[in-house]
Amino acid sequence: MLYYLFQFLDERYNFPGAGVFQYISFRALGAVVTSLLVAAVFGRRIIDTLRNLQIGESIRDLGLEGQMQKRGTPTMGGFIILASLLIPALLFAKLSNVYVVLALVSTVWTGLIGFLDDYIKVFKKNKEGLEGKFKVVGQIGLGLIVGLTLYFNDYVKIRKYAPRLLSTSNVPDVYTDIKSTLTTVPFVKNNEFDYSSLLFGFLPDSYTWIVYVLVCIFIITAVSNGANITDGIDGLAAGTSVIIGLTIGVLAYLSGNKVFSQYLNIMYIPNAGELVIFCAAFVGACVGFLWYNSYPAQVFMGDTGSLMLGGVIAVLSLAIRKELLIPLICGIFLAENLSVILQVSYFKYTKRKYGEGRRIFLMSPLHHHFQKKGYHEAKIVTRFWIIGIILAVLALATLKLR
Repeated sequence: MLYYLFQFLDERYNFPGAGVFQYISFRALGAVVTSLLVAAVFGRRIIDTLRNLQIGESIRDLGLEGQMQKRGTPTMGGFIILASLLIPALLFAKLSNVYVVLALVSTVWTGLIGFLDDYIKVFKKNKEGLEGKFKVVGQIGLGLIVGLTLYFNDYVKIRKYAPRLLSTSNVPDVYTDIKSTLTTVPFVKNNEFDYSSLLFGFLPDSYTWIVYVLVCIFIITAVSNGANITDGIDGLAAGTSVIIGLTIGVLAYLSGNKVFSQYLNIMYIPNAGELVIFCAAFVGACVGFLWYNSYPAQVFMGDTGSLMLGGVIAVLSLAIRKELLIPLICGIFLAENLSVILQVSYFKYTKRKYGEGRRIFLMSPLHHHFQKKGYHEAKIVTRFWIIGIILAVLALATLKLR
């Protein structure tokens, strides 16, 4: 909103300093500061409100050290993240930008799914929360919206440059903005992959949208659930999301900048740079929430926050066509997800074969395995953050390592 206000003041009245709102870097900084201020001003009030409403976490006794002391800690703290993310994004981003609109829709959509899950757990006293099939339906719905928009919307394009005859030529670039289902493949020299190739020539290219939408649904569901599973100990999901948000913000800036994208020889996506403002608000919101969620946590984000974090990260990755980097960028989420899948699958297999179920880990998800081994949760979180930083560096290194 502020972007349009100051654009009007600049164009109509030549208002001093109004032109600075044209710069992505300035608005990103404004978004970070605002998100931190919102978390600081409203975070404590939200926590007090949750406590007064007796919206506390019901803890199952899993035999983990210090676990039962957390009983009654306010949950649904994801509202702090939602407020700290949506307010600065609405204030500083271009609301006519299709990528920003998708990011906002995904925030509200997944936040609503998480809220319904928390509401059923807290107010209906049903520990299972929202049935899994309804969660999946919600995630599929978001996948349909995102996939169809990215495929059919006329403003979602990539830019292809014609080769120059002389590298020193002063002739302007010749380019074409095209609709495409190309995406980026890490660590590969000619690092572009077209989803139409998944049709293997058996179907016409007009069916590519079906493949693309299915990919979007799978990625959004997987990353959203991965973030949800990771939210098990104080500060883990929020801190990991900060690292992921920073990484995606850098990739969005480079992909949406003509000079840097040409220098790095990566896909240039017109208007994608606007997502930097959203990523900045996302990082600020997670840092602001981490102030209250770091060990010992004063509030838990609940599914209201965790499902939203994963859904937003997935949508941002799809928008800048870096979804194949998710195993690196979201490596912590992936490891947590896989630990549950492996544990459950191996238990069922051994129960059928030997008559009793056996386990790979002492407990899943993975962070509980290390708790069972005697590690303090603050140490587990810090080490997971370090691994997340290493994975983020590797993801950024793929821009040059091919």
